[in-house]
Amino acid sequence: MSDSVKEKLIVALDVETAREAREFFAMLGEHAGMFKIGSQLFTSAGPELAREIVGAGGRIFLDLKFHDIPNTVAAACREAARLGVSIFNVHAAGGGEMMRRAVEALNETAARESLARPRLIAVTVLTSADANLLNEIGIQSSLREQVVALARLAERCGIDGVVASPHEIAPIRAAVERKDFIIVTPGVRPARAARDDQKRVMTPAEAIRAGADYIVVGRAILNAPDPARAAQEILAEMRKAEGIGQ
Repeated sequence: MSDSVKEKLIVALDVETAREAREFFAMLGEHAGMFKIGSQLFTSAGPELAREIVGAGGRIFLDLKFHDIPNTVAAACREAARLGVSIFNVHAAGGGEMMRRAVEALNETAARESLARPRLIAVTVLTSADANLLNEIGIQSSLREQVVALARLAERCGIDGVVASPHEIAPIRAAVERKDFIIVTPGVRPARAARDDQKRVMTPAEAIRAGADYIVVGRAILNAPDPARAAQEILAEMRKAEGIGQ
């Protein structure tokens, strides 16, 4: 297995209990570079599960999408840094001041407490959204225009990257100047898998070819009869897309 490809696969632990999460972590640890803890699991199991997985050698993408007044988000970012996660996120729609304060709080906390600094990324437009949703909430821009505008704003604020649909990778790359600006892509489904509530999707191979730094896969692995095999098949597809031999 190519470690460089494995590191790009984030398995979403979208489960109800810490017990289920531990089982999937044990089952899939050798097939994934990182595990995502989102709102459901964090609300159920709390920060201790993140600490436990990090303590066991796992890497965590904390997907809580902080979006609040700048002071509150800055305080949450300090705590995320203390958890030892590798990546966490805020909503770019929170605006420039919120994102700048988030970056400042993260940098200051990591430096003062000698912590490994996690990467802070910003959510652009959720992959469940479409043009009708943007119109519903009063946004007249197209999906692509909105994603690119938020990515540019995040870059100006010192954010390390964004969460975006694989369909928006190319325009984001064209719009931002930083070469180390990372793009994490949910909305990734193997060709055989259902789309569920995602609208802007690609297969793992398509997302890798488009230039994703990380892809997030949840239900297509967790709900498979053999989750480890499902993860292996996704990695094989990713390796093929990168031209890496089996």
